[in-house]
Amino acid sequence: MEVLELARWQFGITTVYHFLMVPLTIGLSILVAAMQTRWVRTGELRHLKMTKFWGKLLLVNFAMGVVTGIVQEFQFGMNWSAYSRFVGDVFGAPLAMEGLVAFFVESTFLGLWIFGWDRLPKKVHLACAWAFSLATMASAYFILAANSWMQHPVGVTFENGKPTMNSIWAVLTNNTALAAIPHTLAGAFSVAAAFLVGVAGWHLWRRGDHEDVWRSSLRLGGWVGVAAFAVLAITGDTQGKLMFEQQPMKMASAEALCHTEEPASFSIIAIGDVSGANCEDVKTFNVPALLSFLAHNDFKTEVKGVENLVTEYQAKYGTNYPDDPALGSLAGKPIDYVPNLPVTYWGFRMMIGFGAISAGIGVLALWLTRRGRLPGSRWFPWLVLGGVATPFLGNSAGWIFTEMGRQPFVVAPNPTGVDGVWMFTAQAVSHVTTAEVWTSLIALTTVYAALGVVEVYLMRKYIRGGVDAVMPPKQQPDKTGDDTLAFAY
Repeated sequence: MEVLELARWQFGITTVYHFLMVPLTIGLSILVAAMQTRWVRTGELRHLKMTKFWGKLLLVNFAMGVVTGIVQEFQFGMNWSAYSRFVGDVFGAPLAMEGLVAFFVESTFLGLWIFGWDRLPKKVHLACAWAFSLATMASAYFILAANSWMQHPVGVTFENGKPTMNSIWAVLTNNTALAAIPHTLAGAFSVAAAFLVGVAGWHLWRRGDHEDVWRSSLRLGGWVGVAAFAVLAITGDTQGKLMFEQQPMKMASAEALCHTEEPASFSIIAIGDVSGANCEDVKTFNVPALLSFLAHNDFKTEVKGVENLVTEYQAKYGTNYPDDPALGSLAGKPIDYVPNLPVTYWGFRMMIGFGAISAGIGVLALWLTRRGRLPGSRWFPWLVLGGVATPFLGNSAGWIFTEMGRQPFVVAPNPTGVDGVWMFTAQAVSHVTTAEVWTSLIALTTVYAALGVVEVYLMRKYIRGGVDAVMPPKQQPDKTGDDTLAFAY
């Protein structure tokens, strides 16, 4: 394996691993803040127990997310220094905002929330919970703005061979980012909702203590999961229409659409090898004209296929890589403008499928617990616990599709943007040896595997311990009749 391939594997492994923690932190932080709000407003002990239990799991997950996230930005200097030099004037601004504004706010108010139990007034302490949770969303916003610029570069001029930002506002309000942000946040709520349904459903099935806590948590997760899937569908449709305009090759690869169609059918499933650009051996089950509707809101729009787009890309961006020794074995070789079709085709369907399964499990859990019912079937705990994994898998599949679908570009060209503001992935890699990348790849993968074991151990410990593992002994009621508890973790 060459440096380019190893560097891509390393970034893929660390990014997908890190993103397992990110959506759970974002979604769960908002839900925990909502639970605490309900407790402050009603004084019901049930909502305090929910806040404490789910808050403990949130803290474990957040800590792991911070540790795994630090490495992400280091890799731009380790393996992708050529990319960093090319986009640094633009990419650095949203990343700095994420680190200096959002992450500092997260850390500060999370610390106040952790150590502020019994030390801060209830409403001030609640405000800290909301400040932390909203800061996680702001952090996601800045990161997505940076990523969306790579998908659709705007707000720049092209000077001295690289893009120079002339409008941070254009970068932050990039229509690609404005579509990606609600879609990603909805995915985060889907993850948190499935987590609530799975863990609470398992406890509810065991018929242990604190039934009110588990029922409320399960039903909250069920309703949030259904709503999140609806938002995912709406925002996904918006992203599809932008993809049709901005990255037509990604849309064609999502459908393994080899030849231009007018109108274009949407492929439900394909039988055969979709990796070949001629599609001679592939049979698909299609919905007529649906892809045209997803692309342009009508049932007759032409959608270009892979073969036609390859010809267009060759005319615009060249047929061969530059004859540069820095490109290694790719120097002077023909450019392959077709993404990995099996990954994009099946990744797109896994994203949708796992999201739908997660929402379906949420609906079933709501039905089985309606009107005070308790789930009694032996398959119920396996179903809801297995359902926890589905939105994680859907999120990962969606990101893999998004990133691999724009290959061979690391900065995809904007069809209506400034000429020259694009970069091949092969040109972005650092001048390092394969041994150096192998070393960091093995080291980071090993460390991340160890962290994964720690996360699973801690999560399992607190989940099995339930409410009693996070709540201190109950003391005497105060004069108002409310329970006074030692809140410190």
